[in-house]
Amino acid sequence: MSEAPLLSADQAQAWDRIAEILSESGVNLSDGIAAPREDEESRVLAVTGKAGSGKTLLLAELVKSLRDAGLDLVSGDYERKRRDRRTLAVLAPTNKAASVLRARGVPATTIHRIIYTPVYDPEYERIAEWLAGDADRPTIEALSDEALDRAKRVYDETSSVPGALAAAGLRGSDFITGWKRRDAPLDIGFVDESSMLDDKQYEDLREIFPTLILFGDPAQLAPVNQSGRMVFDRFSGDDHLHLDRVHRQEAGNPILDLAHALGDPALGFQEFEEMVSEAAARDDRVQMAARVDSDLMARSPVLVWRNATRIRLIRAFRGAHGADDTHLLPGEPLICDGLELPLKHRKRRIDLEARGLIKGAQVVYLGPGRKPGFSKLHVLGAPEPELSVSSIVKIEHPDEEEPFLPFAAHMGAAFLHGAAVTIHKAQGSQWDTVQVFAPDLYAASRAGRVEAGQQLWKRLAYVAITRAVTRMIWVKRYALARPVGTLDTSDLKAEPAPLSLESTSDAD
Repeated sequence: MSEAPLLSADQAQAWDRIAEILSESGVNLSDGIAAPREDEESRVLAVTGKAGSGKTLLLAELVKSLRDAGLDLVSGDYERKRRDRRTLAVLAPTNKAASVLRARGVPATTIHRIIYTPVYDPEYERIAEWLAGDADRPTIEALSDEALDRAKRVYDETSSVPGALAAAGLRGSDFITGWKRRDAPLDIGFVDESSMLDDKQYEDLREIFPTLILFGDPAQLAPVNQSGRMVFDRFSGDDHLHLDRVHRQEAGNPILDLAHALGDPALGFQEFEEMVSEAAARDDRVQMAARVDSDLMARSPVLVWRNATRIRLIRAFRGAHGADDTHLLPGEPLICDGLELPLKHRKRRIDLEARGLIKGAQVVYLGPGRKPGFSKLHVLGAPEPELSVSSIVKIEHPDEEEPFLPFAAHMGAAFLHGAAVTIHKAQGSQWDTVQVFAPDLYAASRAGRVEAGQQLWKRLAYVAITRAVTRMIWVKRYALARPVGTLDTSDLKAEPAPLSLESTSDAD
């Protein structure tokens, strides 16, 4: 039997309603028992709340109780073929959002990794079945007993089949022969950062999970193609649970105090900036700055509203670090802008997306690949972050319609620079320190735009501020400080056996 967690009144109310939904599908949280699912009836509800309201705590406690009840966790790395077991998948729209959950002890994966599943080589699938406890220890001609022991130790520590096989000396291309779209439904799905979901993603998830629980923040920005709507706006009554109590705010977090102050409809921009200044005077977790810190931009982008601002700050960052338009420097941050591959290379697209290279993914340039047009990259937040792929890198210039292309493969993964990012694209991500570019928010306030009944500048400010975990820097002026250090990649953890996509045909 799972011991009930200590929850606030609104969390407990949400827990009881979720427990009721789960009970209808055969999972009893109170007794810690999971009976076989007897029907495929759809059950969906939403849990919403602003930053600090305890959504992630509630999600984490639910995951713990479901695992105690015997549910198998579906990670997207390898799926156990056991028909008699109930399953749970914890999902996020982006790699960065999934890594934020994993850092908090919640085993999460991306929606792409669930929609597309790996196809294992039968020889090495025997190892995966043994690691998962579904088969006896195999004898593999290509692997020694010591390598198998090493794989078992890593699996016991991480529950990652690819990580364990990498520890045994295998590359992903050795044991994964391809990827396929899921052709069978799963069981229970939890989705964090569901404010980022569009209607198509929501419908895909509905097809896969008969029981689906969405967790999201209604104060964030809706997807750009949703006209200000979020998927959980369609829920009402007992199917829409809202957490009102803000726990981290009660603990005295000045960043969250500022974020929640934006809920006051009478608050103006100048008054809010004065609040930021007052918070900075009494707590160093909030800071005012006259210039953008160019050293921080290498791993934590400046958050802006306007695309023109983003382009100008990126150009200033590259100039400050001595980069020119003919090449990239190792350590420069990039953002994946999509995969430019023809339909006949659908398998390669699935492969890249499953490895974390999806639109909006944050990566760091490590250096040129072995083939012309290829780049070595580190995908931030991905379980196996290093890969090499044909690249189309776009360096945008102010007032110029066409970007310069220092790398321009015939086709492959397209990238924009990532030293500055629009606040829309930053949703779902968090950084230890975040720089918020105040001149852009002032411009948004002057524009007078409203989204879903709230002034746009307030939604932008709320999202930007809540991306900060430890420190928020409010940049007041349109200026960039010179870097103190040089760009490098020593802060990035390398995987022992990354999958190289250079082994594909020249057409890729």
